[in-house]
Amino acid sequence: MEVTGNVWEPALRRVPLTDVAARDVDTEIAELSETLTGIEKVLEPDKLAERIADLEEQAAAPDLWDDVDKAQQVTSQLSHAQSELRKVTELRRRVDDLPVMVELGRDEGDADALAEVEREIDDLRKLVADLEIRTLLSGEYDEREAVVTIRAGAGGVDAADFAEMLMRMYLRWAERHGYKTEVLDTSYAEEAGIKSATFEVKAPFAYGTLSVEAGTHRLVRISPFDNQGRRQTSFAAVEVIPLIEQTDHIEVPESDIRIDVFRSSGPGGQSVNTTDSAVRITHLPTGIVVSMQNEKSQIQNRAAALRVLQSRLLLLRREEEQAQKKEMAGDVKASWGDQMRSYVLHPYQMVKDLRTEHEVGNPSAVLDGEIDEFLEAGIRWRKREQGNGDQA
Repeated sequence: MEVTGNVWEPALRRVPLTDVAARDVDTEIAELSETLTGIEKVLEPDKLAERIADLEEQAAAPDLWDDVDKAQQVTSQLSHAQSELRKVTELRRRVDDLPVMVELGRDEGDADALAEVEREIDDLRKLVADLEIRTLLSGEYDEREAVVTIRAGAGGVDAADFAEMLMRMYLRWAERHGYKTEVLDTSYAEEAGIKSATFEVKAPFAYGTLSVEAGTHRLVRISPFDNQGRRQTSFAAVEVIPLIEQTDHIEVPESDIRIDVFRSSGPGGQSVNTTDSAVRITHLPTGIVVSMQNEKSQIQNRAAALRVLQSRLLLLRREEEQAQKKEMAGDVKASWGDQMRSYVLHPYQMVKDLRTEHEVGNPSAVLDGEIDEFLEAGIRWRKREQGNGDQA
């Protein structure tokens, strides 16, 4: 891994898999080892092991589950830390084994063994690149779980349908990675799709990973809701905020909020649609409005709404602090445009990120949750932009 200014850049060369004969495996192994060393300097396995020991001690406390929220947080952090340490130590072992495998293959003139080394290098290249992305998530709140809100924009019923497609895309992405999610609120549109939805992604670094998805998404397709079969462009907005934690101390005085209760709408179960369990909290000083209706009781919806409100106020405070820094530093190139990604289903098939220029020709796979390449490109792009801003 190389460092250019303040930006981590991948040091691994891209080697065509078909050009096996021309490959210099010794150089490739050295590059792999060097990149992994850079990752280890950032992740600090020794300190990670110490953190695991501390979390294991907390998890063994007899009164741990007296506070369910804290217990879930401790066990989640422990599982993630153990997984992270296991990844980096296993990768180091496999990389260190490569020279021995090469030497044995050459000594015995075993072409199959050398071919196996090349396959192992290709596999490790992908795993090291994936782990390298983790080192780029060093923002103040990047370690947090995420709260994602999707809102339909311009485009009528197509926009509402698109908003629901995006919600499914992110939930499928989380499912593919084994991340727990919880839908907090869904406001259904009259004809199809959703007006808005809010859900949590309960995984460490979910905020740092998904925050690059924030912005305006555009869909171009033949509208299934147009009886004349015309092409329609529609928009949806994605908001990603870090989940509030007890240590953040975001005070929300009762005098600063207005709480309204109403009857939930849309599909429901026993108590949904039959009682005034839905809650809407309006933060009077900022005008921020949060609605929750997916829990069974008014108390649960109020607690969830207050948690999301605190998260948004936390992010607002951070943005205000960053704006002050930018003002002091002078004119800095803006990080986000109004439109950050296009999903084109007609007249051709393509999904393209307008910031990173990353594109794929399979929208169906992307909308089914295969967005890791876009997330990786977005994280690298953001790090470059931050580095440019620091140097400005």
